[in-house]
Amino acid sequence: MQKLLTVILACLGMVGALAIDTYLPSMPAIGAEYAVGPVAVQQTLSVFLFTFAFMMLFYGTLSDSFGRRPVILTALTVYTLASIGAAWAPSFGWLLVFRALQGLSAGAGSVIGQAIVQDRFSGAQAQRMMSHIMMVFGLAPAIAPVLGGWLHVTFGWRSSFVFLAVFGALLILVCLKFLPESLPRDKRQVFHPGTIGRNYVKVLRHPQFVLLSLALGLAFSGLSLYIGSASNFVMVILGLPETAFAWMFIPLVGGMVVGSAWGGKHAHKSTPTCMMWLGFGVMALGAAFNVGYNAVFTAAVPWAVLPLFVYTFGLSVAMPAIQITALGLFPDNRGLASSMIGFIQMMSFALVSGLVAPLLFHSALHLALGVAAGLSLSFAAWRLSVLMAVKPAGVAT
Repeated sequence: MQKLLTVILACLGMVGALAIDTYLPSMPAIGAEYAVGPVAVQQTLSVFLFTFAFMMLFYGTLSDSFGRRPVILTALTVYTLASIGAAWAPSFGWLLVFRALQGLSAGAGSVIGQAIVQDRFSGAQAQRMMSHIMMVFGLAPAIAPVLGGWLHVTFGWRSSFVFLAVFGALLILVCLKFLPESLPRDKRQVFHPGTIGRNYVKVLRHPQFVLLSLALGLAFSGLSLYIGSASNFVMVILGLPETAFAWMFIPLVGGMVVGSAWGGKHAHKSTPTCMMWLGFGVMALGAAFNVGYNAVFTAAVPWAVLPLFVYTFGLSVAMPAIQITALGLFPDNRGLASSMIGFIQMMSFALVSGLVAPLLFHSALHLALGVAAGLSLSFAAWRLSVLMAVKPAGVAT
């Protein structure tokens, strides 16, 4: 049953990743069909990410009040209908509208999935579960752009959104049959705007929680920078065709899968602090290699993508420990805390991919330097969280 739950929660987390990555090989074709430039096409990603981040603020709170399962099923229904709309969008404006609706509905699974883990597990077991979910979830960014490239070449760009609609519909059926409710009625929070507002303020006024969330979002920005630049990086910098996105995404996601598997295996042997130190150390190694290589050589496979494997390995080792430490600060508001973590992480993703990536994606060296800068800020936020922490009993920092 635990293995089945892991797969279901990982697939729920994939919803957003698939909506981000599957259509990336089709971005030039979308621009050609609607007669808009690459900066405008980039907004189909930015609009999705900003609405995705915004709605993540509320999914945890809604699930704290109404239960995990009903909120997930409602969001999946909206997502499936929005994907159908995007597949047959008659104009670029309508495509942006349906991408916004996809974004508003795609984050429920990842946010509420974290809360479900906390409902049912604790300590090292919860950390191990999060690692296993990340390991399965990591398949999505690796498969999605490759699948999207082949769908685009075979059926055209609209087929990517048809695939997303089918995936959403199948998940609805799976959740109806196999996903039980994990939050009993007697443990739910009253849905009252004043109470909810005070809880958000309580979370935002906790310096350790905010800094841990920022550390997570800034470390994740290295991944989001390359995802936001994927079309340009693969097809312009590396000079590869639409069907060659695997050259970037397999190392990028392979590191996450291998790192998650390793982290899950060692979660009960190491403290969260040790896992964070190790994760940041490996990320620093990958970022340094990336900058060094691109400063000396012209970007080419495989050397231009190998540092991505190292970086995401470290990221997947550090992320579960940071998440569990942050969520443990608010045991009575896990859904809300999970929402806030997701919001900060995805807002960072949106800002980096929508605003920073277009400034850097013309140069492999600039992308490498951007990753190194984000990692430096992430490490500073984590260490500052330790210095400013007011330690609750039993919570490791």
